[in-house]
Amino acid sequence: MALSLLVIVHEFGHFIAARIFKTRVEKFYMFFNSGFSLVRFKKVNGKWRFKFFSKNVPEKYITHVRENPVTHKKEETYEPIDLTTLPKDDWRTEEEHTEFGIGWIPLGGYCKIAGMIDESMDVGQMSQEPQPWEFRSKPAWQRLIVMVGGVCMNVILAFIIYIGLLSSYGEQYLPTSEVNKYGITVDSLAYDLGLRDGDKILSVDGDYIEDFQQIPMEILLDNTKTMEVERDGEKIQIALPDNAVEKIIRHQKSFISARMPFVIEKFADKSLAKDAGMQEGDQIIAVNDISTAFYQDFVLNIKQFPNEEVNIAVVRNNDTLNYKVRLAEDCTIGVYAKPMLELKTQKYTFWQSVPRGFSKTGREISDYWKQLKLIFNPSTKAYESLGGFIAIGNVFPGTFDWYAFWRMTAFISIILAVMNILPIPALDGGHVLFLLYEIVTRRKPSDKFMEIAQYVGLFIILALVIYANGNDIVKLFR
Repeated sequence: MALSLLVIVHEFGHFIAARIFKTRVEKFYMFFNSGFSLVRFKKVNGKWRFKFFSKNVPEKYITHVRENPVTHKKEETYEPIDLTTLPKDDWRTEEEHTEFGIGWIPLGGYCKIAGMIDESMDVGQMSQEPQPWEFRSKPAWQRLIVMVGGVCMNVILAFIIYIGLLSSYGEQYLPTSEVNKYGITVDSLAYDLGLRDGDKILSVDGDYIEDFQQIPMEILLDNTKTMEVERDGEKIQIALPDNAVEKIIRHQKSFISARMPFVIEKFADKSLAKDAGMQEGDQIIAVNDISTAFYQDFVLNIKQFPNEEVNIAVVRNNDTLNYKVRLAEDCTIGVYAKPMLELKTQKYTFWQSVPRGFSKTGREISDYWKQLKLIFNPSTKAYESLGGFIAIGNVFPGTFDWYAFWRMTAFISIILAVMNILPIPALDGGHVLFLLYEIVTRRKPSDKFMEIAQYVGLFIILALVIYANGNDIVKLFR
């Protein structure tokens, strides 16, 4: 649903820009319609006409294949259809109007602009004399605006969504100052990087990060060199290793988290802890005389005693109490930990959300550019984490939530904008590159060159799609 919305918005950017410059848009489709369309509609003789499950027919040209008597190779020629001979209600007689529709192949969509070499590969049209309403007949600066129209619409959509989310929900995050009450807990990777349990992060490359959950991303995307932490009351400078980014990418999970005391908030329906006599509000401090001052310590140490009876010490009203608990195989005791760290919510009025939404959009674009740099840097091997349609689906929560839906829709809209502006033939960025070349040199690339470049670009995109979705499939079996 989100991807379909974003494709329509992107293609509408091309559509509206083309129409502003009086360039004909022959088709506007959601999904591809190879062979036939699920539904199509067009304004014919002043009325909207609809067709359902209709087969595609030759539009303007009949293709003839013949063998060259000299080279003995097959060649295609294109015979224009005399539109005046067609019935008055034939859709092809209304050239100036756009045909809208829904295809049956659920992969994106397209906006077919007259006189443009695009994914439709309509070489028949390109073999005819240019017409004033065609894309190729327009000045280079107008064609440039048409090509960036889709990317601009994706960025504008993300901006609008962020304004709506900020004004409706605000921003909620875990302040680093709140985490520093108890310090962080680290896994093996963070330990290798020089961090320790209980460290309080003061700065990353000299900058204080207000949102604790942004710290790993800052380290990854900005190739952080140093971190300052407070450890046992002393400030310590930690120099991260040169291959820190590569290690983080390979790790593929969070390497630092906030630690907090283990206070029982409530019990599960079947709770060993409740049956043993523990109460809500008790703070668990030890398992079999092993100190577990923090929740993470308890989770780590309790796993040593499957199917055994353990002694769990708790603090209640300044008294230390001990309870015997017979653990099952999974070593769980049936309690929910009470959140001991307070999230901060920043509220915005509508007018306050506009500049904040603008800066958030800019930051997301900047961060995704940095991620692309990591992917194209062989030393990081970030390309091994590239994902396809399964990965896109997995970013949405299992149960529908409007906030999560619109937040991820805005993020994917920015991904589409950045990916489409890459200078790869067949993408908008490839067309932009050739148009900039034309503007600077005043030499227009030939239609044959553009046709070959389009094929090369389509091959590159297909290879990337296969690789990304192949990664998804491999991950399913790991």
